Amino acid sequence: MPLPFFYCIQLREKESFELDVDTARHVTQVLRLKEGDQIGITNGKGLYAECTIIAATKKQCLVKAGTIQTTPAPAKKITIAIGLLKNKTRMEWFLEKATELGVTSFVPLITARTERQHFRIDRMEAILVSAMLQSQQHFLPILQEPIAFTKFITSDYKQKLIAHCESDAEKKSISDFTIEEEVCMLIGPEGDFTQDEISLAKQHGYQPVSLGNTRLRTETAGISAAVHLTI
Repeated sequence: MPLPFFYCIQLREKESFELDVDTARHVTQVLRLKEGDQIGITNGKGLYAECTIIAATKKQCLVKAGTIQTTPAPAKKITIAIGLLKNKTRMEWFLEKATELGVTSFVPLITARTERQHFRIDRMEAILVSAMLQSQQHFLPILQEPIAFTKFITSDYKQKLIAHCESDAEKKSISDFTIEEEVCMLIGPEGDFTQDEISLAKQHGYQPVSLGNTRLRTETAGISAAVHLTI
């Protein structure tokens, strides 16, 4: 049976360290683990170790790491830059599922039609951690602070794709593309990208793609993109 799996950035080989309060509480009060029991820990940067609990109270847990194993970095670097959603639950759902699928980086975009600009990055990062652990991964995706579309569009990626709902003679199905090792996909907000934003993206090398024959919600489009990019 797999060991209970947790995240701790302080992971160090053959050394002891203390888990954060929330993790310690889960280990000692929810799972009721005690001194001598083992758990698995990743630092979210590719390192993993089986750790032994050496001291435990209701709010504190001290562990000692065994031999650290190094997991190779994902073969693909996949960024999804997505318009901020006014419904935070839908944004959280997207981040959770896309992390489980293997997306390595997220960029919340502030576009011309963005309705919501409040973004609790601490809450969203906690969701990424939970999804990473749920899917038994050792790399925590990068989550950037919200950024204006016009500023982000100058960022450099090997492959650049933009999904939008407008009629476009240049648009091809995403299944027609060979996904490269480093790719960025732009997904618009509720109401989609404006024509000016689509034109600007094309000027910076973004190729328009179709995600299917139906009109998708932003978070659904994000998940569809994640599936196609990670397979």
